[in-house]
Amino acid sequence: MKSRPKVGAVGEQKFVVEAKHAIDFADGGMPPVLCTPWLIWFLEHAAREAVLPCLEAGESTVGLEIEVRHVAPTPLGHTVTCAARVIHVDGARITFQVEAHDQTELIARGVHRLQVIRVAGFAKRVEQKAVSR
Repeated sequence: MKSRPKVGAVGEQKFVVEAKHAIDFADGGMPPVLCTPWLIWFLEHAAREAVLPCLEAGESTVGLEIEVRHVAPTPLGHTVTCAARVIHVDGARITFQVEAHDQTELIARGVHRLQVIRVAGFAKRVEQKAVSR
């Protein structure tokens, strides 16, 4: 890393909930709403945004852990803002407080951990695993 991420640094992602982001069992009266896997995808990308300025060429991030409570539904067409704030840095491991709000309320809150990795080493490990199957 060029520099350690500072505690308090924030990354953000905004998106409009589209049909592709909705639960896939919206039938029988169940309205289409934002599904948790897509919410997590945007939360992880918000965390990554907070770290990107600190990365050197050849570095990237991978998710290690996520604990999120998805507490409120968000219908199609609503804008969601996902924010990730750095709360702890331990070498290449970074911990974030994550939150998501739609236009009305808090919809999710939790903790996420990322690991900064060297892409070449990571790719080599994946390649070795792929050939060993």
